[in-house]
Amino acid sequence: MNYFSTRGGVKGVSFKNAVMSGLAADGGLFLPESYPQIDIARLRGKSYPEIAFEVMHPFADGVDNFEELIHATYAPFDASDVVPLKYAGGFNIAELFHGPTYAFKDIALQFLGNLFDRLLSERGEALNIAAATSGDTGSAAIYGVAGKKNIKIAVLYPHNRISAVQEKQMTAARSENCLPLAVDGASFDDCQKIVKQLFKDTELKKRYPLGAVNSINWARILSQIVYYFSSYLKLNTSEKVYFAVPTGNFGNIFAGYCAMRMGLPVEKLVIVCNANDILHRFISSGDYSIKGVAATHSPSMDIEVASNLERYLFYLYGEDHNKLSEAMLELANTRKINFTDKEVAAANEVFLSCSANDSEIEETIASVYDKSGYILDPHSACGVYAASKLNLPRGRSITLATAHPAKFCEVVEKSAKTKLTPPNGLRNLPEPRREIVKNSYEYIKSVLNDFFGKSWGKGVI
Repeated sequence: MNYFSTRGGVKGVSFKNAVMSGLAADGGLFLPESYPQIDIARLRGKSYPEIAFEVMHPFADGVDNFEELIHATYAPFDASDVVPLKYAGGFNIAELFHGPTYAFKDIALQFLGNLFDRLLSERGEALNIAAATSGDTGSAAIYGVAGKKNIKIAVLYPHNRISAVQEKQMTAARSENCLPLAVDGASFDDCQKIVKQLFKDTELKKRYPLGAVNSINWARILSQIVYYFSSYLKLNTSEKVYFAVPTGNFGNIFAGYCAMRMGLPVEKLVIVCNANDILHRFISSGDYSIKGVAATHSPSMDIEVASNLERYLFYLYGEDHNKLSEAMLELANTRKINFTDKEVAAANEVFLSCSANDSEIEETIASVYDKSGYILDPHSACGVYAASKLNLPRGRSITLATAHPAKFCEVVEKSAKTKLTPPNGLRNLPEPRREIVKNSYEYIKSVLNDFFGKSWGKGVI
């Protein structure tokens, strides 16, 4: 299986090189040349790692002992089936938060950290990672690579716009190869823009090999496809199902779209937003215009420029590289993309959408807790709110729960009117070792030049 760029300037790239590059040289995102069809009947009765191998290995040519790598990735998760399916308050809820940092990002980033380590060891190379996070990606990525001798990682996050637990997790590693940076006065979109500039900076890339752990990296999407198959199998139905998916950067739900292309019986994918509702506006009315990011109870979804939407738009535009490139240029120049009625109608064949404001999030957390004793985090509450508002059929719909509620204690305890008991991994986290930096590309680039240039431990990056 080879890969090509959405923008048409790069093609015939191996899986290994696509993973190590992250972003294509022409600024586009990698996609596979085809989507193998999965025989769902063959997956029944298999464990999560076994399902993961069946779904992922056709895309991962050339990775030795791939099955062993998958088993090692999910062994530390605190749920034996990795992604349990619970029924609470009248909803089927797929819990994606049983990894080491208690967020769905662990499912992809523990895999990617192990994959990076394997490929770098094979090549005798080192890698510098630059990432942006709206909260959970940063801690999951740092946990996945902390202490690895051939990798350094710098994570940019918006200062004062993630939860206290998320920030403590990011800085708890205390590892020389990890550098979390709080960007003053920034939104996630600002941080993401700086990271994209880094990948286009030829001077920096000549000096330091750069890699990506954000969902622009195809390996992130690939590993997320698995839990759609796993959750569908647990529902034990032969009918088409709905998935309500909290999403900000469109990676979580694009993985579901890939699962559909691989033959998973999906009726509709529901794009679930918070008050930052640009994706909901796109699906409901064709309005994809940037209006500014508001801080909400669900900070990991406080995003407007959804990087992975580019992957879906490539297919919406009939796999026309030039039209996709023009749309991305239009977005950069005018802060919006204009869609035709025909294009919006085509998107509506695949997606429904919904958004939830902070009051609706609080009410949903309270309602589900009162009915069942089950506690939702604010992001997962957006998904349950959408499933209820859109009246999705309860027997054949699944809401993805993306984070443990204890990561957002203040909102959850206020809403549910109960005291949370955090899991062991979220107790006694050290106070954040915060390094605040200016929201300036040149300033952050100078900080990263210093960080990437230092040696540490027994390895030299």
